[in-house]
Amino acid sequence: KCRTGPLDIVFVIDSSRSVRPYEFETMRRFMMDIIGSLDVGPNATRVGVIQYSSQVQNIFSLKTFFTRADMEKAINSIVPLAQGTMTGLAIQYAMNVAFTTQEGARPPHKKIPRIAVIVTDGRPQDRVTEVATQARNAGIEIYAVGIQRADMNSLRAMASPPLEEHVFLVESFELIQQFGKQFQDKLCGVDMCVEREHGCQHSCVSTPGSFYCECNPGYRLNADGKTCSYIDACADGRHGCQHQCVSARGSYSCRCRVGYYLNQDKRSCTMIDYCSFGNHSCQHECVSIPNGHYCRCRSGFTLQPDSRSCRATDLCNGVDHGCEFRCVSTEGSYHCMCPDGQQLQADGKACSKCGAGHVDLVMVIDGSKSVRPQNFELVKQFVNRIVDLLEVSPHGTRVGLVQYSSRVRTEFPLNKYHSADEIKKAVMEVEYMEKGTMTGLALKHMVEHSFSELEGARPLSYNIPRIGLVFTDGRSQDDISEWARRAKESGIIMFAVGVGKAVEEELRAIASEPVEQHFSYSADFTTMTHLVENFKLNICPEEGKGEMEIRSPCECEALVQFQTNTVAILQSLTEKNILWARSLAQMMARLEDLEKQIVNKK
Repeated sequence: KCRTGPLDIVFVIDSSRSVRPYEFETMRRFMMDIIGSLDVGPNATRVGVIQYSSQVQNIFSLKTFFTRADMEKAINSIVPLAQGTMTGLAIQYAMNVAFTTQEGARPPHKKIPRIAVIVTDGRPQDRVTEVATQARNAGIEIYAVGIQRADMNSLRAMASPPLEEHVFLVESFELIQQFGKQFQDKLCGVDMCVEREHGCQHSCVSTPGSFYCECNPGYRLNADGKTCSYIDACADGRHGCQHQCVSARGSYSCRCRVGYYLNQDKRSCTMIDYCSFGNHSCQHECVSIPNGHYCRCRSGFTLQPDSRSCRATDLCNGVDHGCEFRCVSTEGSYHCMCPDGQQLQADGKACSKCGAGHVDLVMVIDGSKSVRPQNFELVKQFVNRIVDLLEVSPHGTRVGLVQYSSRVRTEFPLNKYHSADEIKKAVMEVEYMEKGTMTGLALKHMVEHSFSELEGARPLSYNIPRIGLVFTDGRSQDDISEWARRAKESGIIMFAVGVGKAVEEELRAIASEPVEQHFSYSADFTTMTHLVENFKLNICPEEGKGEMEIRSPCECEALVQFQTNTVAILQSLTEKNILWARSLAQMMARLEDLEKQIVNKK
């Protein structure tokens, strides 16, 4: 047996009319003898047979049969064409059809030798030199076997070099079987993988007169033609794996990260929905994550230490509720409340304003270095919340703002702005002064300038209350007593608001009587909200409205005055009733005397 390695062999048999029937039978036996010596099979040697005369006929292709029995049966059934001798046409067919991958030839990169065995007994009737050259250049090794009358020049024109190994001339058809054994030796040759030191890293494949190296599956042959390298199928980046690519013997597979599973497309990944297993025990909501799950509560609830159950959150402490007076938490929600005597507005947050009476209000704020920029922003928000309590207008409440540190600066006087929005915008644009704390100097400025008619204070004859609110966070660096006293003597109702390191003694010195209602204190800037409400409740008794002193029955002072007047009227009526009773008694006494006198006369 010839075991030099797989081959792709196509027999090109001359069946022209010059070949007699018994001669054609010897050609059948020649082909079958050669096939009998080959190791045939789909992965071994493949065999095809074509016959030609004036035309070409495919008996069976390289992909048709893979057993000797099937091939011999097909060869025995050949019917000679018995026409002309178009050898060039047969070579053209072998090159363009028989040795294509569609007809069963292995791809060129597999390096399987392609061998054509042309058997003819005469001179070709067409040109063979050019087409044979094309076939050889296409990688086909041509053996030319001439019998009896064959033309030697034509055989040499067809065969591959070296000609002495590829051109054979047999004297008669009777000798062809004997030649077949010689051709078999020539075709098989020496097993070069055994006879030579091939140097192949994996495996050596013999071919007639040579050999080549092959690599195991999952490896590729290097440029040296001998060593092999592992094929990393993931390296070129074309694998399409969403998460990870895993190389394996020249191929690859996709793998997902922990917590994901591979989809049917074998490339994309989907996160495992651990919540769908139904064993999470979450009271409200289950949220899947790549390596498990966690429980989440609905809005208004807080997750408990067991990480499963939920409890209603005190939203008043957890959100910016915006309630003007008081926030009341309920399960999963909250609502706003107003103090007695005030109603909640349509927005559900604001209370009815204590603005039935109008005032001239000047706020004096501490801009010293100890306040610090972030806290100064909170002070400005505090000022604006007080502005929200008031009905600002040219004929209603007027507001001025003074800032002080080592010096005093009027940010805007009482007659500068005529609406709450304008004032609030101006407040937010005030720039922080820093430096010292000259509270006494600020009080002097407020008395001499801020409440002057030049800066918008209305005349005292209008009976519009003048209110000064001093905001400070520390001890004054100058004396405050004199100008605090002068402020109150000039009719200004003084409120003192202290934060942090503010000195209570100084706050009380600034505040009007009763002191407890006119000064407030907060430990830090973030908890000043309640001071706004204190100021709101304490400013009510001082409100007035307009030049004609018309009092509103909603005002605190008006209510007291109404009560006082009512009691006075009731007392007056009582005194009159007593006098009328005394008069009536005297009249009755006189009537009795008159009656007695009449009776005596009778």
